[in-house]
Amino acid sequence: MAPARQPAPQYSKDEKVLCFHMDMLYEAKVTDVMSSHNVFKYKVHYKGWKNTWDDWVVADRIRPFDDEHKELAAQLHAQLRQSMKNAKQPAGAKKMMRGGGGPESSGRGSEERGSSAAAMGGGGRAGGGRRGKDWELETEDAFHIKPMINIPVPDHIQAMLVDDWENITKNNQLVPLPHPKPVTKIFAEYLAFERPHREEGSASMDILAEVIAGFREYFEKSLSRILLYRFERHQYMDIRKLWDNPEENAEYKTVCDVYGAEHLARLIVSLPELLAQTNMDQQSVSRLREEIGKFTVWLGRNCEHYFVNEYETPSQEYIDKARSF
Repeated sequence: MAPARQPAPQYSKDEKVLCFHMDMLYEAKVTDVMSSHNVFKYKVHYKGWKNTWDDWVVADRIRPFDDEHKELAAQLHAQLRQSMKNAKQPAGAKKMMRGGGGPESSGRGSEERGSSAAAMGGGGRAGGGRRGKDWELETEDAFHIKPMINIPVPDHIQAMLVDDWENITKNNQLVPLPHPKPVTKIFAEYLAFERPHREEGSASMDILAEVIAGFREYFEKSLSRILLYRFERHQYMDIRKLWDNPEENAEYKTVCDVYGAEHLARLIVSLPELLAQTNMDQQSVSRLREEIGKFTVWLGRNCEHYFVNEYETPSQEYIDKARSF
């Protein structure tokens, strides 16, 4: 019987890659490859670093050096810089930058989170011209600073969150519901986009499915608690009959079938504080950050397709009720 063929290594010697160290992605080069019991290990050299930092890693730590992963690296490094900046600010300033509270936050907490998102979004607009080199290596000192559990959010999604906050809290407008592109459809189309890039039955595919399922559950449980502005609560009370009476509205089974990208984006910027309350290990947190980061990059590239073009203006009766709520 002929011996079984050994699988080929996923990466080759001298190949330029991106490699995780803790929570961050850095540009690196594969300098050697070895195999032990059909498991490949890769020796990587981080660009701009001394050889003493060279490391043997498995393929799960490495990502291709392509536009998608460079953009993810850029967002991670931007979040690190923001974390370092926040750490130098007074406690009151850091609280303002962090935004809203945990799952029991009220509508008022949502308003505060919105103003924080506005501040973040404003900075995002101004900083757009620097993205070309955001994925370059940080200093060795920065390398050792463990960042908070941050989720990279593209600048233009932050900018849309600012508009979302202003439309609702300042202009007394609402996101039209049921949403033409609900969260259920967004997740389904993202899975359809991402599946061809992963091997069926692989750990990577399992992680993708698990993350999206968890993301959906977070959205369902947090919408009414932390994602609504006070002005939206009467709309929520009116619209919830769609999923409370499934026999009459078969296509609306959960809040994910009714709400869309605007509220999903609010969850993304709230995730750091929600995840900080979990007991997830560092490896799981890092992988979750990567998966959610890739999702937000994809959502940002398709924002015109999923975010509504115009908000609706409710009746004066609704406005009066919402103000007295």
